[in-house]
Amino acid sequence: MDMPDQPGRIRGVLDRELTILRDNILRISTMVESAIERAVLALKDQNVDLARQVIADDEAINALRFGVEEHCYRLLALQQPTARDLRVIVTAIHIVVELERIGDHAAGIAKIAVELAKEPLLKPLIDIPRMAEIGRDMMRAGLDAYLNWNAEQARRTVERDTEIDHLNDQIYRELLTFMLQDPRNINRATHLLWVAHHLERIGDRITNICERVIFMVTGEIGELE
Repeated sequence: MDMPDQPGRIRGVLDRELTILRDNILRISTMVESAIERAVLALKDQNVDLARQVIADDEAINALRFGVEEHCYRLLALQQPTARDLRVIVTAIHIVVELERIGDHAAGIAKIAVELAKEPLLKPLIDIPRMAEIGRDMMRAGLDAYLNWNAEQARRTVERDTEIDHLNDQIYRELLTFMLQDPRNINRATHLLWVAHHLERIGDRITNICERVIFMVTGEIGELE
């Protein structure tokens, strides 16, 4: 009687576990992207119910993040991954943590939306939704690079963070002008500055994701500018 192929069986188990891991990361990324979109829409439309829904949904993102982390730690402890698989698992841990924190930024924007709904918006929102759109585009591109093991795409994705930074600077200058013109604008302007800050940090966290994708593909660790 032929003996079962033990290494092949172990490889098959690990491959299935890594597929589950990847699918759960994609699940979180979809939830987080939706949270960003809905939080900024709630701010723009002064929709308190939508903002509160984003805040409530953040709990599900947090729970899934911790579930993925625990899954990764079990794989590290039980499957004895090789160098390539080890990079995949370590990268997954970093990506899921960054995604969860991006979700926190979206929830932060939603909380500001609730506060700002108490009075008219200081100005029509143009640059803030644009920042959010670029952030969502970057997230999709970064996760696509992760799925396809594409280090070059990850590098190209990071280049768009400059667009977010420029818009953040532009918003800062514009809102500072509003505050200088009339001190009564300070509260609303300050809240919008915090929204822009959240979106700027989202760009930074996507950059971190792209750095880890490059590590997964090449084994190289380093900051991208």
